[in-house]
Amino acid sequence: MAKATRAAFGETLIELVEAGMDIMAVDADLCGSTTTAKLGAAYPDRLVDVGIAEQNMIGVASGLALTGRTVFTGSFAVFGSGRCYEQIRNTVCDSGLNVKVCPTHAGITVGADGATHQMLEDIALMRVLPGMRVLVPADYASAKAAIRLASQTPGPFYVRLGREPLPEVYGDDFTCELPFANVVREGADISIMACGVEVAHALKAAEELAAEGISAEVVDVMSVKPLDEETIVASAAKCGRVLTVEEHSIYGGMGSAVAELLSEKHPVQVTRLGLTTFGQSGSAAELLAHYGIDADGIAARVREVLKA
Repeated sequence: MAKATRAAFGETLIELVEAGMDIMAVDADLCGSTTTAKLGAAYPDRLVDVGIAEQNMIGVASGLALTGRTVFTGSFAVFGSGRCYEQIRNTVCDSGLNVKVCPTHAGITVGADGATHQMLEDIALMRVLPGMRVLVPADYASAKAAIRLASQTPGPFYVRLGREPLPEVYGDDFTCELPFANVVREGADISIMACGVEVAHALKAAEELAAEGISAEVVDVMSVKPLDEETIVASAAKCGRVLTVEEHSIYGGMGSAVAELLSEKHPVQVTRLGLTTFGQSGSAAELLAHYGIDADGIAARVREVLKA
């Protein structure tokens, strides 16, 4: 059953509280959409809604973290990372606080809300911060695992969650550790390295390409920072070509991280597929197709790379 990665947020926080963890959540007037409202309904004393004040959200979360709690923040990605970047940088990361920034509604799959709400730069903003770990889960099960991992690992985390339901990639018993990248489909001709919503599209593209005799490996690069260097280098060395795919700008995102790593550890041809502009209004499916990052777009780019 398809579920959005954001659906895992409130549910997992409840599970962490019930497991005995000292969990708090701070949101900025979007508790229903981010699903932190579920935590508030079950445990009212565990949720603080600061209103439309994202910088204050980070400040309150930081103060709570200094009391020894593990604190999660909500909001939409465009507000929860961009609007309060200075507070995340100077307060959370510089002090290494136990704050987990977990905004929802990232990327162009926000859909009709348009460019102002389609955050395409957040991975770049967060991965450059010293001490920040960046996770981009591919489905509901891996989102739950990413949130649990963040809760169990001291220090700052950024967990990127989305609005739209996604196909299942992993089973309910999925777990992960840092760093994490996983070969979800074996191949030999090209390695498609994807994160978030693009993992399912990459798998579908690989099936389409297989019918044409093209063997595409698919790697889920969930932990953009730190990268699973061993898995990424091994896949690149095996296939000889890499296509990175992300629902994010190609500048500073997962593709940039992979290209930087491979340029140092195992130089191969790397092609980055993502956005180079702001988004626009439309349905999630329309926008993924328009920007060439749905299954058909990925398959088309693979054909181009292999012909070059």
